[in-house]
Amino acid sequence: MQTIGLVGGMSWHSTATYYRLINEEVATRLGGHASARISLQSLDFAEVRDCQVRGDWAGSAALLADAARRCEAGGADLVGLCTNLMHKNFPAMESAVSVPAIHIADAVAAVARQEGWTTLGLLGTRWVMEETFYADRLATHGIAVVVPEEDERAMVDRVVFDELTQGVLRDESRAAYVEVMAGLRARGADAVVLACTEIGLLVSPEQAPLPVVDSAVAHASLLVDLALEPQPTPA
Repeated sequence: MQTIGLVGGMSWHSTATYYRLINEEVATRLGGHASARISLQSLDFAEVRDCQVRGDWAGSAALLADAARRCEAGGADLVGLCTNLMHKNFPAMESAVSVPAIHIADAVAAVARQEGWTTLGLLGTRWVMEETFYADRLATHGIAVVVPEEDERAMVDRVVFDELTQGVLRDESRAAYVEVMAGLRARGADAVVLACTEIGLLVSPEQAPLPVVDSAVAHASLLVDLALEPQPTPA
């Protein structure tokens, strides 16, 4: 088993989900007392959020790169970033380590392609929905996206930062998200990607009006796949 590096804390609520999912998957596959080898760096989200608000993406990139290096120093054989939005800084993190860095959108695309979905509704923070860094990565896999209307994007983003990343789960926000998802289905989405790792804490697949790709679940599963792959025998 290889050691999985996790750069988390953005927020810790979804990082806890990653830790649980990865260990549950390893236990299911290997049985007995098996659990995952994990090297975790959990950042202070207040620092990262301050960078986001100020538009200091170079500053947040430095935080992520340093955390990834610490994961590798702690024995990580591969590294995952436990957030969708901060994949805006993925190139900086990837270049900071000598081990593979696993992009969350690649995991989402793998699920979509397996299911035969070619158009995903994109639900996440405003940066994820409105900029191209996430949609462009999906496009490399032949996956197109549709996004909510402008007022809906504002609401989705507000709920993420005012509620979900602070551990607040409200029924009215769940109902509003489900309504947005229904709109994405009407606009041609085959499924919706929960492109914020906390959204799965608010809306379950059973509550959604169309199929769901939970980015946290997809990413955690891919990390386990790679960690448990047979390794080549050294020459």
